[in-house]
Amino acid sequence: MAAPAPHLRRPPGKADGSPRGPNLPTRRRGAGGPGGTRDARRRARPPAAAAPAPAAARPGPAFRRGGRSAPEVLIKVHACGVNPVETYIRSGNYARKPVLPYTPGSDVAGVIECVGEHVTTFKKGDRVFTIGTISGGYADYAVAAANRVFPLSDKLDFKQGAAIGIPYFTAYRALFQKGRAKAGESVLVHGASGGVGIATCQIARACGLKVLGTAGTEEGVNMVLRNGAHQAFNHREANYIDKIKEYTGMEGVDIIIEMLSNINLATDLQLLSYAGRVMVVGCRGPIEINPRDTMSKESSIIGVSLFLATEEERHECATALLDGIEAGWLKPIVGSEYPLEKVVKAHEDIIHNSGARGKMVLLP
Repeated sequence: MAAPAPHLRRPPGKADGSPRGPNLPTRRRGAGGPGGTRDARRRARPPAAAAPAPAAARPGPAFRRGGRSAPEVLIKVHACGVNPVETYIRSGNYARKPVLPYTPGSDVAGVIECVGEHVTTFKKGDRVFTIGTISGGYADYAVAAANRVFPLSDKLDFKQGAAIGIPYFTAYRALFQKGRAKAGESVLVHGASGGVGIATCQIARACGLKVLGTAGTEEGVNMVLRNGAHQAFNHREANYIDKIKEYTGMEGVDIIIEMLSNINLATDLQLLSYAGRVMVVGCRGPIEINPRDTMSKESSIIGVSLFLATEEERHECATALLDGIEAGWLKPIVGSEYPLEKVVKAHEDIIHNSGARGKMVLLP
């Protein structure tokens, strides 16, 4: 049975009439980084097959860069989310290359250990989560810019806090900032049982959209239904596309949130409504499509990258998500948990798992 719609106070629209969505806003171990040792981190490029080792020299409290004080905080890491993009970056196959030495990990949840100069929004002992770190989150401690850190409500534990960052900010950006979703429209979430998928289902349901989702296991299908979807489909069934078409009828789907566009994009174009849009959130390779499929319905294919969000857009996401936590409809689902020393296994599993079930986290 599909989950009931959560109560949500709808925000005022933007000046252009589009919806705003919910009212939201180291002691490093060895050396970390792509090669796993300090020498490896000095190499010009990480080996493609190498997995990151946990990081470990604890930063001092001064937080100085280039001789200037910076508005940064030091966080004692209690949990760190693992995202597929981190495996792409580590392998060297991602368009956005980090400066070496590099330690992965953007989605940290923990407690403020100390703050840098000019930081007034946080103090030692505050519970927080992040959407980005400077030193890397695969560590016991992490340094983060203060404007990438947000208060973690007592309603959530640290593992749930580590599941907010990239998944929920990406979901909100895909739906509203890029997809211009409106209440009453339909959204199909491909890969809805993973971190971004669950986030999208919860946000979309709270905003009054008709939510459909796909997952690769029966357990995943049930998880999707419990987290906001009105209907869910098993994408490992040979005829699942026919079932989606039967469910949506002649109208099609207004928005598709696509986690694996190199597999599904051509089919997605067949499922769209007139003026429908596919939001490309994830891709692991090329795919051939027929551009005529966009012409017949004047549909759109739109890429989504949280890295390109402006400060104003990040603030909008944060405001909406923090409101969602307080209202009770934003409840991150934690999936597989790994100790920090098993990060290699975590990276293998996040790419080769048989079916996502919530957000993967590392526990120092």
